[in-house]
Amino acid sequence: MTDLRSGTRRSLLATLLGNTLEWFDWQAYVIFSVFFSGQFFPKSSDVSALLAALAIFAVGFFFRPLGGLLIAGFTDRAGRRGGLVLSVLLMAAGSLLIAVSPTYEQVGVLAPVLLLLARALQGLSTGGEFAASASYLAEIAPRGRRGFVTSFFYVSNVLGTLLATVLGSVLVATMGAAKVRDWGWRLPFVVGALLALVALYLRARLVESGAFTAQRDRPRRPTLRAFLEHPGAVARVIGFTVGGTVAYYTFAVYLPSYAQQAKGVPTTSALWASVAAQLVLVLILPPLGALSDRVGRRPLLIYFGLGFVLLSVPLFALMSASGWSLFLVMTVGLVLFAGYGAVAPVAMAELFPTSVRTAGIGLPYALTVAVFGGTAPYLVTSLSQSGRASVFPWYLAATCLVSLLVFLTAKETRTVELTGS
Repeated sequence: MTDLRSGTRRSLLATLLGNTLEWFDWQAYVIFSVFFSGQFFPKSSDVSALLAALAIFAVGFFFRPLGGLLIAGFTDRAGRRGGLVLSVLLMAAGSLLIAVSPTYEQVGVLAPVLLLLARALQGLSTGGEFAASASYLAEIAPRGRRGFVTSFFYVSNVLGTLLATVLGSVLVATMGAAKVRDWGWRLPFVVGALLALVALYLRARLVESGAFTAQRDRPRRPTLRAFLEHPGAVARVIGFTVGGTVAYYTFAVYLPSYAQQAKGVPTTSALWASVAAQLVLVLILPPLGALSDRVGRRPLLIYFGLGFVLLSVPLFALMSASGWSLFLVMTVGLVLFAGYGAVAPVAMAELFPTSVRTAGIGLPYALTVAVFGGTAPYLVTSLSQSGRASVFPWYLAATCLVSLLVFLTAKETRTVELTGS
């Protein structure tokens, strides 16, 4: 990043720090669901409580399209900075609510209702976050460095997940799984709420992007206009996202919990295997983003899609009760995902003019993530419990095949200008 202007570096760092803290809050839910699920639902069995918690995880995703509609539209009208501030404010409120929520034993059915409300707030937040961040990062980056700059979106995303995973590992190691299950699960949400306030401060001080301030056309209904005037670009956002979101939520988020429940991997081993695999992903994203500035976005997207089409089933077959097998499977999966993560934000941003850029990404992206990404953890768990675990990797391969076909038919966009209205 040393070759970027100081103003660009400051804006990039402020955006990414805020995004890291926001995704720490979002991912802490699924990482700690194995511990707190019994606190919010009747204790008929650990598996049924976990499935109930994951169902709320999935339902929370269905608030993301509303966030993609409202926050993304607001961002195209009022500015990228305003949208980024609003998204992190909603995330902080959701984390604080989870941290202080009473248990099922204390208030009965009100406990899962409060949990659902908290996830709704966080879903609204993340629904607008991707589009606002992708648009802002692409617009502040020099034309020949857009892939490199926007690749840090998923770096910050993964770092947020990584921080939540490390905190889980530390809490289990120092407190023991029983105490974490009893009350220690609240700590990450307290930390998340406090860190979100830091993100709020950073984002309030962002400099608005030049592309946004230079445009004259600011439509009152940017989402409607994006759908009416750029239906092909909207369809490509959906196609890009189908395979990417299932791959991400399977390999970057839920696989450690799956390994514990279905394969018997010890909790500590699963968490540390996840940490190591995610560090590999963080290291390779920026070089791949820089590579896309030279060779284009399509080759890396095709590499991602083809890799998962061919390797989804073999990777799941390699899973065993060993922490090392989890590390191997996660690492290979995340290296494949890096082809998508490094370029998807900029590739989507390059599809739209400035006036509808955030809105054009926001709703279709959030809706696709809700339908496919949010349900992936629940689907793999329920299939495992019904003795049909072998079906899920074929489902993953099928969704990535859909994305691969879209990548193969999409035009290269790395040379387009982002200053048009």
